[in-house]
Amino acid sequence: YIRFLKDFLESAEQNYFVGFHVHYYIFTDEPEQVPAVELGEDHHLTVIKVPSSNRWQEISLSRMRRLEELIESQLVNEADYVFSLDVDTKFYGRWGVETLGRLVGALHPWFYRSPHEQFTYERRPESQAFIPYSEGDYYFIGAVIGGLVKDVYQLAKTCREQLEIDASKSIEAVWQEESHLNKYFLYNKPSKLLSPEYLWDDKKSKPEEIKIVRFSQILKNYAEIRPNP
Repeated sequence: YIRFLKDFLESAEQNYFVGFHVHYYIFTDEPEQVPAVELGEDHHLTVIKVPSSNRWQEISLSRMRRLEELIESQLVNEADYVFSLDVDTKFYGRWGVETLGRLVGALHPWFYRSPHEQFTYERRPESQAFIPYSEGDYYFIGAVIGGLVKDVYQLAKTCREQLEIDASKSIEAVWQEESHLNKYFLYNKPSKLLSPEYLWDDKKSKPEEIKIVRFSQILKNYAEIRPNP
């Protein structure tokens, strides 16, 4: 996924909290491959080396733990807000203070029009991420998580604990940490919902109600970039 980083950072520098203090933290197993990108005034970048994995699901499952540890070790004393964003994405429009809130989630572009019975929640009662068909309001995408540092920390810590309980029972939720995120948001409502314009998908045509795509997952060949199906 390191191949996506240059476009991510360059497009962020044009659109993401321009004029504000921004610190990017890049988690990668290939720190030597991080491209040189010219950053704006008061913008900084830190690269954090993480282990490789032969399963993309393991990388996804580790998101909450890494976010929790980053907040504990650094952000608690140096940041007001934090966003966890996928790197296989690109900014196409302004992303600013309108996205800030106590706890922020983004509606999934493939499910925002669907009834909750069709959401791909974790449906096995054995999992800590279990949501029955009779419950649910929105389906949130795991590629955008944000809010006040202390509130995101509580989210990440809770989801990490629930993930560990599942792992102890040899259970992996259907969409890894995204399933646990949706369970958390079901009972801990986010204070702000971002429309799908803040996380679109380049595979999906833009409907009339989406006036601008600000941030989108880019087209890619998963068979080429992932270590396993």
